[in-house]
Amino acid sequence: MKIALFGKDYSQDQKAYLQMLINELRKRQARLSIFQPYFNKLSEQFEFPDDLIFFNTHEELVEDVEMLFSIGGDGTLLDTIPLVRGSGIPVLGINLGRMGFLSSVSKDDIREAVNSVFEGDYKLDKRALLSLIEPEGIFGDLNFALNDLTIYRNNTTSLIVVHVFVDDLFLNSYWGDGLIVSTPTGSTAYSLAAGGPIISPGSQNFVIAPIASHNLTVRPIVIQDTSEIRIRIEGREEKYLMTMDSRHSAINKEDELIIRRCNFDVNLVQMNNKDFYSTVREKLLWGRDYRN
Repeated sequence: MKIALFGKDYSQDQKAYLQMLINELRKRQARLSIFQPYFNKLSEQFEFPDDLIFFNTHEELVEDVEMLFSIGGDGTLLDTIPLVRGSGIPVLGINLGRMGFLSSVSKDDIREAVNSVFEGDYKLDKRALLSLIEPEGIFGDLNFALNDLTIYRNNTTSLIVVHVFVDDLFLNSYWGDGLIVSTPTGSTAYSLAAGGPIISPGSQNFVIAPIASHNLTVRPIVIQDTSEIRIRIEGREEKYLMTMDSRHSAINKEDELIIRRCNFDVNLVQMNNKDFYSTVREKLLWGRDYRN
């Protein structure tokens, strides 16, 4: 089985867990491919097999790789999406970070997770993405996001007005610090912090949530992900900040944004003893009483 390893950062407190992962994969004679910049950070700390293969791009990754292990936290997993894209390669998130909604395998469960992968004892969780149709070229061909697209005011104290249309029907003009358009996956990220609802992964919805709305009656709204969202920005500044997951760019005030569901999904690996609801209960401490 050919496994790709992707990570961004390394610290000494991760060494025992990474060594365990490498040992478990070598024990099962996995063929390993590793993200070159990540290998450069690990090469002096770990001994890798001689037939190790390197990748830096989407094109170098997809050749006969059967699964990608994302090693870090949710931010690391988001950075695998431009590499995986629409290839269908399953992504297993190993959480060496903090919250870990997407990176569902904890560092203490690495051995069990590797065993489950090689026995085929797991399921694939298809996750929808959103796509920026217009303006074209802001992020090159990386015009998609697994979590969200956000619009912010640009380093100024003055608010912005975001005019939103859904399927060419006027929804609202949002006065505030910005706006979030979120997938169900992103509903547990920035959208949740902005007061948005938690949406289960297969619900086929988008969430539109204002950031620090200046109108207290305005609340997040859930729409079908078959809808087209069109956005216009109004304000005193000429440029504003837009992000798609971890990528960011300045946009002009006159730019009109068109957002639709992406034409491909991403496969996240889920262990059979885990599910979305158990993850929400665990990460958000539901059902636990800390009053005493």
